[in-house]
Amino acid sequence: MTTYTLTDTDLFLDVLPKERQYILRVRDLAPNEKPREKLIAHGPSALTIQELLAVVLNVGTKREGILQMSSRLIKEYGEKGFTTYTNVKKLSLDLGVPITKAAQVVACAELGKRFYEKSGKRHALIRTPKDAYEHLKEMATLPKEHLRGIYLNAERRIIHDEIVSIGTVNSNMVHPREVFRPAIEYGAVAVLLAHNHPSGNEGPSQADIDVTRQIAEAGKMLGIELLDHIVITQKTFTRIDF
Repeated sequence: MTTYTLTDTDLFLDVLPKERQYILRVRDLAPNEKPREKLIAHGPSALTIQELLAVVLNVGTKREGILQMSSRLIKEYGEKGFTTYTNVKKLSLDLGVPITKAAQVVACAELGKRFYEKSGKRHALIRTPKDAYEHLKEMATLPKEHLRGIYLNAERRIIHDEIVSIGTVNSNMVHPREVFRPAIEYGAVAVLLAHNHPSGNEGPSQADIDVTRQIAEAGKMLGIELLDHIVITQKTFTRIDF
């Protein structure tokens, strides 16, 4: 008889054969632990980010329970990362979730953005690479490499924030049109880029430098300035000199 140790009930256990894998379902939880019931009884402040996302997504799939799905999205893409998506099809593909789930996330995120804008709160001001790092430092914990675009108005305030690509930053993966499309759509006058190095390597690679220069040149043609491109690691950040 083989004995297995359960170390994380929020994730699939790779050590188990597929026919023996157990998916933690909401129905298996005690009533006071179910996200929707907790929300009703105690309000949103009592729920974790994962639980709030589980309420939004509502149900899981045959392959993945709602708790596993919400935990995976938060772990792999960060608490802010996946909410920057506006393209439902791209979100579904990148995150590996059904398109209906992706639509729910995009709609919920858009509601939050619009309510925030109407509340009269001022958007974050980005004047230095350090400001950008403070805004994006959660990227340091992401297990995959992400390229993030911060889009600014003439006052250097953030008007849009979007994941441009997921994967190694190079000219094959990142095209200037993917960087500047949101800038044109939202009327940004400047762009700041950031990507993380899960490996912990603080310095930019030659590919990082090459693609940054390519994007900067494309920005000059469009009249949209690339202010900076920073590499974020667990302990610090590095500005790419282009």
